[in-house]
Amino acid sequence: MPDDDPAAQATAAAQRLVRQRDAPHRTPQPPRPPVRGRFATTLAAAAPALGAYAAVRLTGLVVLAVAASHTGKSALHLLGGRWDSVWYQRIAENGYGYTVTLPNGGVHPDLAFFPLLPALERAVAELTPLSLAGAGLLVAWVASLLAAWGIFAVGAHLYGRRAGVLLAALWGVYPTAFVQSMAYTETLFTTFAAWSLYAVLTRRWIVAGALCVLAGLTRPSAAALIAALAITAAVTLVREHRAGRTDGIVRRNARMLTGVALAPLGWLAYVVFVAVRRGAPFAYFDVQAQWGNSIDGGAALASFVLGLPLPAALGLCAALAGLGWVVLLCVRQRQPLPVLAYCVAVVVVALIGSGYFGSRPRLMMPAFPLLLPPAVALLRLRTTARTVTVVAVLAVASAAYGAWTLLGSGPP
Repeated sequence: MPDDDPAAQATAAAQRLVRQRDAPHRTPQPPRPPVRGRFATTLAAAAPALGAYAAVRLTGLVVLAVAASHTGKSALHLLGGRWDSVWYQRIAENGYGYTVTLPNGGVHPDLAFFPLLPALERAVAELTPLSLAGAGLLVAWVASLLAAWGIFAVGAHLYGRRAGVLLAALWGVYPTAFVQSMAYTETLFTTFAAWSLYAVLTRRWIVAGALCVLAGLTRPSAAALIAALAITAAVTLVREHRAGRTDGIVRRNARMLTGVALAPLGWLAYVVFVAVRRGAPFAYFDVQAQWGNSIDGGAALASFVLGLPLPAALGLCAALAGLGWVVLLCVRQRQPLPVLAYCVAVVVVALIGSGYFGSRPRLMMPAFPLLLPPAVALLRLRTTARTVTVVAVLAVASAAYGAWTLLGSGPP
């Protein structure tokens, strides 16, 4: 009989298994949360960090507002109506083409300023009732929260959520953190840098490369981020080659190589734009040199130190030694290669440039991994109250320094 045929019985059993697998009453796999749900979950996880960061920056704004009112000045004007902010607003309003000739014959063209911030300022001003100055402040303040979120994400990924919260808070009390509340590019750039590094840490290389493109349209510091991605990719390929995994190495790392190829396009696009605008292939570097921002290997820094009175020179040397010690702590902490390479590159670029010495601390501000060793050290405090006290004291000190600087002659 056919029912006794072993082959037929096996076929029938297989068909029953298929019907059971496809039956409507089977236990469904849990669905992947929708994008909105994942965003809400991620935002909820970052809420303590964003709250801590907002609290310390609000402290700075309140102290500045009180100090400014006592001197008859406008805090908003101090934040969005002076120094580089004015250059960005002029570009947003009229495009490129403005040049200032200094009394000593020097020339400062606006081509030294990258285009993304003025483009966002113009867009916000056209879509809202805000002036260009107000639009610049709004962009900077929103970007500061996004940057704090990205910084938290990196810290939490490496050392846990509490470390991420402390890292974001410490970035908000950095000595020149008042710049984070100004219509400058530091917060916008740090947003792209932090999230790009997080994308690399989570192996989303194309996202990292795309964010690096935006960073390259924001400020020249993107060179440090581009270098970090390139170094990480190169080390990855070398390790695989040494391990004998040469077969299919390009295909296996296609997304990484694509991200690295994307990374410099924003910065290169602006360099090409300046070259075409000026009709010279190296015009961008000439423009930066006109502003005194060329790379001199640290000669300007050495000259500045040697020109100080002995006590001030010794104090500055001690500060630079302290910076070197913090960098060494980052190395000893075994920070992942992309994070460490980015951090060191930002610090090195800030120190070997020929620009105004007073701007170097803020140029190093995007190097938030420098704050990972103190963030982890704060985790060792026995109580939350002690941690909060330390951060509060730092917030007040940072706020006082910021108000003093902004009420002075500047520039920061």
